[in-house]
Amino acid sequence: MAILPTAIDAPSGAGNRRPRSRARSDVASRTGASRLSWLGLVPFFVFIGTVFLVPIGFVVVQAFQRTTSGEAHRDPVTQQFVRATETHTTLANIKESLEGVYLSSLGTSVKLSAITAVLGAILGLLLAYAVVTSRGSLLKQVVSTAAAVTANFGGVPLAFLFIATLDANVGVVTLFLDKHFGLSLGDDLGVSLAGLSGLALVYLYFLIPLMVLVMMPALEGLKVQWAEAAENLGASRWQYWRWVAAPVLLPSVLGSLLLLFCSAFSAYATAYAINSSAPLVTIRISSVLSGNVLSGQENLGAALALNMIVIVLPLTVVYQLLQRRTSRWLA
Repeated sequence: MAILPTAIDAPSGAGNRRPRSRARSDVASRTGASRLSWLGLVPFFVFIGTVFLVPIGFVVVQAFQRTTSGEAHRDPVTQQFVRATETHTTLANIKESLEGVYLSSLGTSVKLSAITAVLGAILGLLLAYAVVTSRGSLLKQVVSTAAAVTANFGGVPLAFLFIATLDANVGVVTLFLDKHFGLSLGDDLGVSLAGLSGLALVYLYFLIPLMVLVMMPALEGLKVQWAEAAENLGASRWQYWRWVAAPVLLPSVLGSLLLLFCSAFSAYATAYAINSSAPLVTIRISSVLSGNVLSGQENLGAALALNMIVIVLPLTVVYQLLQRRTSRWLA
C-alpha cells in the first residue's frame, strides 16, 4: 500500500528555506548596523587620540630627551655667533625631576591631594546621605543644583572669590573677625590663604560638591527591600549598614575618593592665582616651561608631567574597575 507524503513527511529543507534566508538577512542587517555604529564612534576616537593620546605620547618622548649646545662659532653668512644643538635620549630629566625641590613639590602635591580627598569624601558622603534621606524634594533639588555649580567652579574666579573673602589684608571675613572679635586668621586660627591650609580650604570648596554628585546616585541605589529584609531577620540598623549597605557602597566610596584625589592633584589655575610660588608640582611645571628657573628646560617639564601621569593613570584604571563593580551591584 503506497503512503502519500504529507506536510509532516516533507523534506526538512523545503520547509526551512524561507526561515533560513530570513535569518541570514537578519544577521546581515545586524552586522551592517554594527558596522555603522562603529563608524559613528570614529569622531570620538579621533577626538580622544588628538587631545589625549597624542599629547601623552609627546610628553613621554620629550621626557627622555635632552638638548645640549656645543661651542659657539661664527656663522659664515650672518657673521653671528651660534651654537650647534644636539638632542639625545637620556634618563637625566627623570632623575632631576625626582630630586631636590621637584621631589618635594611632588610629595607636597600628593600629601595635599590625599588630605583634601579624604576630608572631601567624608564631608561629601555625610551631606549626600542627609540629602538622600531627607523627605523634602526641594532640598534635594537645591543641593543637587548647588553641587553641580560649585563642583565645576574653579580657576581664577574661584581664587578671586577666596581672596576677596579670606585674604590677610583685604578679606571680608578677615576684616570682620579682626574688627569685632580681635581674631586673626593667620596668627590665631592658623589659616593662611597662601599656605597649604588655605589651599586645602579652597580645594574642599569643589571637592565636597563633587563627592555629593558622585555618591547621591549610589545612595539612592540602595534598595528599600534590603533594609526590610535585614529588619525581618532581626538585624539592627547598625548591622544593616555594617553587613549590607557598607559592602555595597564601598567600591563607590573608594572610587569617589580616587576621583577626588586626581581632581586635587591636577588642579593648577586656582593654586597659581592664589600663590604662584606654592610648592606644588603643577606650578613647578609651569615655572619650568615658562623659563622662570632656567631656559631650555622644557624636557624637564615633560618629565615632571610624566611623573604625574604615572601616579594618576593607575588610579584612573582602578576607579573605572570600582565603578563597574558598583554599577553591577546597584543596577
